[in-house]
Amino acid sequence: MKRLAIITTHPIQYYAPVFSLLHQQKKIEIKVFYTLGEAGLKQTDPGFGRSISWDIPLLQGYPYQFQKNTAKNPGSDRFLGIKNPDLIKEIKSWKADAVLVYGWAYLAHLKAICYFKGKIPVFFRGDSTLLNRPSGWKATLKNLFLKWVYKQVDHAFFVGKNNKDYFKKFGLKPYQLTFAPHAIDNERFAEDRSAEAASLRQKLGIEDEGILILFAGKFEAVKNAALLLEGLERLNQQNTHLLLVGNGPLEKKLQAKKRLLKTASNIHFLDFQNQSAMPFIYQSCDLFCLSSNSETWGLAVNEAMACGKAVLVSDKVGCAADLVLEEENGAIFQSGNADDLTQKLQFLCQDKALLKQYGQASAQIIKNWNFINAVKAMQEKIVAYA
Repeated sequence: MKRLAIITTHPIQYYAPVFSLLHQQKKIEIKVFYTLGEAGLKQTDPGFGRSISWDIPLLQGYPYQFQKNTAKNPGSDRFLGIKNPDLIKEIKSWKADAVLVYGWAYLAHLKAICYFKGKIPVFFRGDSTLLNRPSGWKATLKNLFLKWVYKQVDHAFFVGKNNKDYFKKFGLKPYQLTFAPHAIDNERFAEDRSAEAASLRQKLGIEDEGILILFAGKFEAVKNAALLLEGLERLNQQNTHLLLVGNGPLEKKLQAKKRLLKTASNIHFLDFQNQSAMPFIYQSCDLFCLSSNSETWGLAVNEAMACGKAVLVSDKVGCAADLVLEEENGAIFQSGNADDLTQKLQFLCQDKALLKQYGQASAQIIKNWNFINAVKAMQEKIVAYA
């Protein structure tokens, strides 16, 4: 049986089920090398401004090893935050036949990619896009650097259309690319949590016939949650509410902005909610909105769709090209454009029955975006290469 070494930073709720399924299939032997070290089990998230420890199991069903991280300032948000002096030696000692690297933008990951190139197949997984590429001489230099990086990769698993365009831009050929859908635990999010969802709506004072728009994420500039407050104010529908779930550096500014609006009583805040609570949070809403100015994918959209919800996203959200079908399960608005956002909200929120219909379409669309299909695609290609 061929051996696959998987290099990734820390346990993540979207990746651990993939590793578990790969291990269970027994077509390849895997071992996950966590490069951030044991600190990755619980780390301070600069976006949420708090220490995050997920309340669902992320280390069950597959073999793994935490690497010694000697970085002076450890973190998965910086290139020099991950230094693993023993990573290459330990992968060699384990006698890997191939490596799968999640993300190159860490010193230890890039060193491993370069070292194993030409020795064993190097597979890559990332979700970058071209949606917000800068211009100028610095961007030109970075583009040259990225072409060099991807020359070290034998095969990449792309998550969707925008990600595929990115890989092609930086030199990977069609035969070097395999679609493996960006996925979440559809079954867990689709599980009926309607009683808890109804209880939350009752606590917020939202009637059954009322419409609830949900934003869930970090309160930081790139997410542009402030635009949703403006959109709700312009919409000015008495029985339409906005719930913002999360924390972050802009929390006080958002709450201050709320107090200045005539729709203030229809705007609600909840602190960061852990994974076990998120299904009923999504199920409580009628429309999920991701207003980001830049978002490589937006797995919250997958989660909302698995809960059977209509979705509204900006055109800078990576998953928009794959998951959001206009006049079928939601709409796409121009990033940062309050007029366009308001127009889309007016259309979507005119009729609760329409939102329900779109939500049912979302649940159907997202069915094939699952861990099983992702694992099948990855496994077949890795077995063929190795």
